[in-house]
Amino acid sequence: MRNRFAFQPRYFLFWLIYFVLTKALFLLYHSTQTKGLLPEVVASIFGYGLRLDASATAYLSAIPFGLFIVGSLAGPRFPLERLIRFFTAVAAIVVTVLTVADLELYRAWGFRLDATPLQYLNTPGEMAASAGSAPVALLLLLLVGLLVVGWVLYTKVVGRIPVLPAGFGRGRAALAGVLYMALLVLPLRGGVQQIPVNQSDVYFSNRPFANHAAVNVAWNVVNSLFLQNAGPNPYQFLPDTTATRVVQALYTPAATRSDSVSLLRTPRPNVLFIILESFTGKLVGHLGGEQGVTPTLDSLARTGVSFRHLYAAGDRSQKGLVALLSGYPNQPATSIIKYPRKTERLPHLCQSLKAAGYSSAYYHGGELAFANMKSYLVTAGYERFTERSDFARQEQNSKWGAHDHVLLARMLRELPQQRQPFFVTAFTLSSHEPFDVPMPPRYLGTDEAAQFRNSIYYTDHVLGQFLARAQQQPWWATTLVVLVADHGHAQPNDTPPHAPEKFQIPLLLTGGALRPDAAGRSIETIGSQTDVAATLLHQLQLPATNFTWSRDLLSPAPAAAPGGFAFYCFTDGFGIVSPTGCVTYDNVARQVIERPAHLPATQLQLGQAYEQKSFGDFLSK
Repeated sequence: MRNRFAFQPRYFLFWLIYFVLTKALFLLYHSTQTKGLLPEVVASIFGYGLRLDASATAYLSAIPFGLFIVGSLAGPRFPLERLIRFFTAVAAIVVTVLTVADLELYRAWGFRLDATPLQYLNTPGEMAASAGSAPVALLLLLLVGLLVVGWVLYTKVVGRIPVLPAGFGRGRAALAGVLYMALLVLPLRGGVQQIPVNQSDVYFSNRPFANHAAVNVAWNVVNSLFLQNAGPNPYQFLPDTTATRVVQALYTPAATRSDSVSLLRTPRPNVLFIILESFTGKLVGHLGGEQGVTPTLDSLARTGVSFRHLYAAGDRSQKGLVALLSGYPNQPATSIIKYPRKTERLPHLCQSLKAAGYSSAYYHGGELAFANMKSYLVTAGYERFTERSDFARQEQNSKWGAHDHVLLARMLRELPQQRQPFFVTAFTLSSHEPFDVPMPPRYLGTDEAAQFRNSIYYTDHVLGQFLARAQQQPWWATTLVVLVADHGHAQPNDTPPHAPEKFQIPLLLTGGALRPDAAGRSIETIGSQTDVAATLLHQLQLPATNFTWSRDLLSPAPAAAPGGFAFYCFTDGFGIVSPTGCVTYDNVARQVIERPAHLPATQLQLGQAYEQKSFGDFLSK
């Protein structure tokens, strides 16, 4: 017969075993990456991960331990058994849902589940559409299976709570419970060290996947909810004076602005700014990617201006939006767009052009409220918005809303009524998961890479049709068209989340406002999304002094970065690209992920300085 006072240790053991089982499930689900690990590395995943597993277990045990103390004092009439089982059932459902969701989100995003999905709770339809390519049936089966395993485990390890032994006073019983409660402090903090356990404590390998696998999902979600972005700056690598000097040199031009290349026939053209969802350079032929997927973009590279080495600042749409329209760097583990108070202090292309007499409009086939984008765009000062609710029901033919051919057709009809000069922004959506495009597949197969290729080909195709028709419009002769992606993509080839190949994107200029001698010009300077704003404003002969994190890619590169540079963020780390190569760094493990042998150590310092100063700027807003 079980001893009543073994209940608390058994309850703790139940959660600990459950978390170990979920870790094993994570490794099995991502077996392709697990196979590349040595057996001792796999064993270390469980060993190092045990600290966060124990910490999460301690948090989950606190309420049942408290109930046990109260039940010991209150006597047999207190519904101790039912209350603890109810709490455990609710907690198990929440933990299991998080665990199963993390399996697929990690495959798509490359980092363990944290508070990021909470940004999308106000748009559940779009969140569901984003998961459209996930194996829902398999995930539901795993969810039910884990819950069944949890119930059996609880029955075997914990079971019923025995009654208080005869002659054993309630006060003594409660005291025993208090002692066990006090012992929770040790696993909760992760040990007796001065600083409580954190994610970096389970990072042990130079393989990011191994480190990520050691993380406890439940702990990670709760921890990210409580993290505050008010400081201090967690990315303090160098003395502030040194970091400031390094970053300032990156934005000190090697020549005067007059040396900038002039591409336009008129200083005040219309600007049609089209942001292409997930257009990765890996599928753009003129960037060295696969041939034939983007014939429109490749054709424009021969007749317009192509920037061959542009990199996204981050890996999500809302991050790309801020980088493009405000010329502002991304943050590794959050996004400034979540904080309207901060975005109100950012510069905006729309605001700058409005001051120069431009009218404005914003087109998107989906919900603008997604990921808090609407508050940012309203602050930017757009005069008119077109979004999902503005399209007829039959036109909302995508899980996200209106497909790209519907969006572009509407914009083509309405542009003649737009007061000139205009600044019109359009954001496509059909090449977002689940890639359900309305055309016969060009690339056969049901795998994600084939579906993604088809969606890119579709958007490129309808974009070509739109541009061909636009060229027949009176406004085309005085219009500059900017085509740029919001971010790259892991597909094809399941590119690691830190790799520069995932971040390379197209940037093309076309339209009737281009000078004839600009046709076919190729810009080889390395740059970032954040540089698009200053590049555009200088072509329009407008000041870009407010865009302090943006530099003109058509001017000579700074002496501190000959050939240019690009800084990008992923969760939780950064990469910095130069003509000599790219170094990537893991902020949690505090170690380099990849760095070519010939790359100087100064490039890593440059990236650290950039992250330190840009995040410090984010905190100060």
